[in-house]
Parts: sequence; structure tokens; C-alpha cells
Amino acid sequence: MRAVVFHRFGRPAEVLAVGDRPVPQPGPGEVRVRTRLSPIHNHDLSIVSGTYGYRPPLPAIPGTEAVGTVDAVGPDVDRLQIGQRVSVAGASGTWAECFVAAAASAVPIPDALDDEAACQLLAMPLSAVMLLDDLRLQPGAWLVQNAANGAVGRLVDSLAPGRGLHVVNLVRSASAAQQLRSEGVQHVVATDAEGWKDTVAQHTGGAPVVSAIDGVGGRGAKDLLDVLATGATLVSFGAMSGEPLSIDAGQLIFKQATVRGFWAHARGQETSAHDRERMVGRVISDVLDGTLRLKTASRHGFGDVALAVRAATQPGRGGKVALQPDRDLLAAG
Repeated sequence: MRAVVFHRFGRPAEVLAVGDRPVPQPGPGEVRVRTRLSPIHNHDLSIVSGTYGYRPPLPAIPGTEAVGTVDAVGPDVDRLQIGQRVSVAGASGTWAECFVAAAASAVPIPDALDDEAACQLLAMPLSAVMLLDDLRLQPGAWLVQNAANGAVGRLVDSLAPGRGLHVVNLVRSASAAQQLRSEGVQHVVATDAEGWKDTVAQHTGGAPVVSAIDGVGGRGAKDLLDVLATGATLVSFGAMSGEPLSIDAGQLIFKQATVRGFWAHARGQETSAHDRERMVGRVISDVLDGTLRLKTASRHGFGDVALAVRAATQPGRGGKVALQPDRDLLAAG
């Protein structure tokens, strides 16, 4: 089968190439999924770069989420059938014509949900749901987030009103702020504007900001702590800046703030099957009724993977960049 492969860690646009790999066979409790569409997440690119929390053995096929069609089932699988369309997250090697995943992780997709939404249904939306669950905020509370124009940022802003929460959305430029406002996002503040921290207070009407979600790292964490109330919590979710977290000791001490990390993979492993099913059902319902908008900015064949990963790192995108097989060799062979 054809797949995107990397033989060394490095810049994704330079180390990724298309190659031939053996067709994987499902083992007990597994299914093989023929890929229809797979998104490019930031963590996928970090894995290729070698900067993520673990490094796969090389050569490796990237990709961790996809929508596809079950085309083979392993022993002891009775909940899925060949030909069923499913979404899978937390898998390995989804940037290939087919991949193997645990049957328990595959979610059947209703016909009303198109591939562009289904391919990104689980990883980022469930991260946003778990983040909000873990903050345990009361209705009426204010939270602030940077990287608000990223996938999780958009999702947090979409989900918060259903919980009675208010969100101040920070982005790094006036153009990014205008883009979000044009999409109907409220309480958007550009951090390149003078006095932006006072603008945050204007949006909240002086109400305390009790939680923050940091997807930037570096000085982004310090800036968030500056606008947080005493006793607030900052959750470190990502590090788009690539810089170490920068926090002033005085902020922590005198604001009595709490800073903690969030890794969706570990959080998901701690989640019961019942809770995961509940969250997935809610996400599907929210997508179908328009509460959540899961858009795809562009689709690329495997042969255009260098172009695709460059597009995935460009600011101002209106959605995910996704990969799809150039051709279906599995069916031919």
C-alpha cells in the first residue's frame, strides 16, 4: 500500500515522502480501516519533528486520526462490520491507504456527518470537552485562552456557552482577531495591541477571570497569569511558541495561582468507556445541530504531503488541512 513515511526526525516538509509499506493485518480485538480522510494535527507534526513526548521507531507512518471504512476485522471483534464507516483517534499510521486500530476506539459515523467533519471528530473535540470538564467552572464564570484561532480554541469557545461560561479569546494579531470576529466569535482580543490586558477587563466588565487555557507556552503563560484573578488556575495545553513556560514567581505566590498540565492522551486513558461514549455522543450531536463547526480548509493527496504540512502551519486557516490517499491500491491488489 502507499503511505506517507519518514525515516528520520526533522522538518516535516523535508523528511516526509510517499513510499510503499506492507498492508497491515488486524489482530485480536482490532480492525483494519481503509482511509478516506485524515487531518494534520500539530501533535502529528511534533512527532515527525521528534519534539513530542515520545518517538516512534523508524521508519514510521504519521497520522493519529482518520475517518475510513472497515475492510477487515480481527478475532473477537463483533461490534463492527466490514463496510462500516468509522472515525478513529489515538491510532498510529493513519496517513496511509489503510491502518489498524483497536475496535473499541472506532466510532461508527452517521450518514448525516460528512467525511470532513468525521475525520476530526474525536481528538480535538474530546480534548476541548475534557478541558472544560476538568476546569469544573460554575455557570457565569469567565475564562481566558490564547491560541483562540486554533482547533481546540475554536471548539472551547463553541462549547462554553452551552455550559453557561464566558470566554475571552486571545490571538496574536489584529488580522487574526478580525478573522475570528467575522466568524461570529465574541470577546476577541489581539495581544499585539497596546493596553490589551485592560481590554480583557473591559470585555469581562471587571468580573474575575478564574481559569486560563495556554496553548502557546513561553511568555504566553505569563501574560495569561497577568489577567487572572487571585486563586485562579492555568492549564498548559500546548506550546506553539516552542519556548519553555515563562512564569514569574511573584505571580504564583501573590495570586496563589495553580498551574497544571493537560495531555489528552493520558486523560483519555483515565476516562471510562461509559464517559467516553457519553462525550462522543454529545460531540456528534453538537456537530449535527451546528453547535460545533468542524471545517476543512483544504484536502491534499499523499503525493502533496510537503505542500499539505506547510499549509497546516499557516496562520489564518478556516479549518483543518487533511490528507487523502492518491489511489486505492488495496482494492487493486
